[in-house]
This record gives sequence, structure tokens and C-alpha cells, in this order.
Amino acid sequence: MKQMRVVIITGLSGSGKSSALRALEDIGFFCVDNLPVVLLPKFLEIQSDPAKEITQVAMVMDLRERGFLAKYPRIFKKLKEKGYRIEILFFDASDEAILHRFSETRRSHPLAPRGLLMEGVNLERAKLEPLKEMASKVFDTTSCNVHQLKDIVQRHFLGSSPGRRLVIHVMSFGYRYGLPADADMVLDVRFLPNPHFVAALRALDGHDPRVGDYVLKSAGGRTFIRKLFDLMSFLIPLYEKEGKSRFNIALGCTGGRHRSVVMANRLGAFFADKDYFVNVAHRDIGKS
Repeated sequence: MKQMRVVIITGLSGSGKSSALRALEDIGFFCVDNLPVVLLPKFLEIQSDPAKEITQVAMVMDLRERGFLAKYPRIFKKLKEKGYRIEILFFDASDEAILHRFSETRRSHPLAPRGLLMEGVNLERAKLEPLKEMASKVFDTTSCNVHQLKDIVQRHFLGSSPGRRLVIHVMSFGYRYGLPADADMVLDVRFLPNPHFVAALRALDGHDPRVGDYVLKSAGGRTFIRKLFDLMSFLIPLYEKEGKSRFNIALGCTGGRHRSVVMANRLGAFFADKDYFVNVAHRDIGKS
């Protein structure tokens, strides 16, 4: 069995567990929300397949599952005995913060769907106390907004050493479907030769090596990738120096299927080779 890092996110309703899960997804964890604890052993067995190349998973487990409290001690113990690295992150917050968050979202508490919210919070605290004592780390999110919580969680796993703070997101997209709303930088690669007009390549996408060779080995492709790497080598250390924690760069072509995918993959590999935490996504690859 390969050494898989398994992070269990749990804690009080309204304490920020979903935000924490998204923060881990952004730094490369395979994430699942509300997985029934009885399915955890089978899930990890499937994900442990070496062909999947998954080394770290995170999942939210809490009182939304009725049988969670009764079953998790036995299941967690057996998984640890099998060699899995189980880390429990417990998220907590003050009563005032929990009440305020539920008031803002107008959601019902899982233990007080029709009753008093404070009664549900107190009952949940009592039921989760043994799990809190088992936790590897307890996060108090009372004074955290969403962005601060994300930063705290990511720093817990990434550390704060130079060269490890910045999380880089690389996205390919198609201009015909609109610009990405959250991009810090957008680069237009529609000047590159278009595989769409090559009959043998049209049905393929940018993951195919033949498409990659067609784009990257063109004169424009070779020059662009060299200049792009030079630009990133110059900019990223300056962003880190200024304390930037995330950098989103989007590369676009007409349909988001060929050229932008090739370039996004190549840029992601460039950042990974330099030991940055990088996520590569292809927004529109399946649309055209």
C-alpha cells in the first residue's frame, strides 16, 4: 500500500469546514464532502491504486451522517492499524460566531431543525467532545473570515518557508465562453497554430502528445513558452515578496480545447518543477 495522507475535517456546524475543504483542494488534495464513514475504508482502498497517483485526500465528516459518532472510532482505528496516516482536523468557534453565521445563511442546524439554535449548538458540542480530544489539530475560527481561514489551513500544510507560500492556479479556457472572473493574469494564445484546422488533430484535445507537439514545436510556440517562463521566473518571486498567497493565471484560445490546454499543462509543469504548489484546470475542454 502506498503512503497516503488522509485528512478528516470535522467539528461544529458553521465553523468553516467547507471552506477548509476547498482550501485543501486548492493545494492538491483529492477532496470529498460528507462521505459516510462506513465507506471510508473502501474509498481509500480504491484511491490507493498506484495508477491513480493520489497521495493525499481530505474529506468532511460530521453529524450530518446519523451513524458517524457510533462508527468512527472503530473505523479510524482499523485504518491506522493498516498503515494509513489519519489526521483529524477539528474546527471550532464561539457560540456567538456560530449563531451569527447561521443567522446570515438562514440555514437550520442539523441538531435543531425545528427547535432553538442554541440548543442544537450545545448538543453538538457535547457529542463531538471525544472527537475533539482525538484531533491532531484544533482550529478556532471565531475571528476568521473565509479568506483568513483558507490562508490558515493552507499554511498549516504548506508551511511558511520562502518558495512555499504561493499557491498557483493555472487555467485554460475558451474565449467563446467568456473570460474567467477570478484570473489575476490572462494570456491570449490564439496567435499559435490551431490544431482545429488539422484533420488528424481536430478530434483530439490538448492532452494528446500529437497536439502538444504541433503547438509547442511551432516557431511561435517555442518562442512564447521561453518568454513566458522568463516572465514567470521574474514575477513570481516578487509576488511572494509582497506576501501574495495565491496567483491565478488563465490562458485562452478560441474554444479552450487545444492550444490553451497545451500551454496550461506546460506552464503547470514548469511551476511544479520549481516546487511550487500548482493546480491546473481546463474550464472548457469538454465544451467544443
